[in-house]
Amino acid sequence: MEIASEIRHEYRDGEIIAVANNTPHHNRLCGAFYALLWMQLRGKPYTVFITGQRLWIPAGNVYTYPDIMIVGQPIELQEGRQDTVVNPIVIAEVLSDTTAAYDRGDKFALYRTINTLQEYLLIDQYRVSVEHYRKTAPNQWLFSVHQAKDETVTIASVDVEIELNELYEGIL
Repeated sequence: MEIASEIRHEYRDGEIIAVANNTPHHNRLCGAFYALLWMQLRGKPYTVFITGQRLWIPAGNVYTYPDIMIVGQPIELQEGRQDTVVNPIVIAEVLSDTTAAYDRGDKFALYRTINTLQEYLLIDQYRVSVEHYRKTAPNQWLFSVHQAKDETVTIASVDVEIELNELYEGIL
């Protein structure tokens, strides 16, 4: 059904949920973050995906579409599928009023069950703010927040630095 559908859906433990349309700020932030990552990861053993790539989370019986994923190579696919990855190292979500609580709460709890996941970023589309979670040990995550355009977010697991003035350029 998902392959033939004109809109995306998440699958959450037996429930099919339509994914909402995004705002121009949301789309621009996704695009800017993707471009900044792509430039820094060229030639390295990673692939960057933006919005349309499906992720399978077996612990929650969930299919979802993160805004941005960095996946190590080789890309690992769900058994029997050619369109669903299972090995993200970094996931980023652009927050909206309707998704912020889910992205910070239940969705992050699901993401934490992915063994390969090392970092999770929440990018605010309404103000300059990036919440950054970095796994430091099993079941331990270090939280930092960046709220000034002159700050840099370091994504240590893939050796990338994102300057907020570049991420938010022309947006906020």
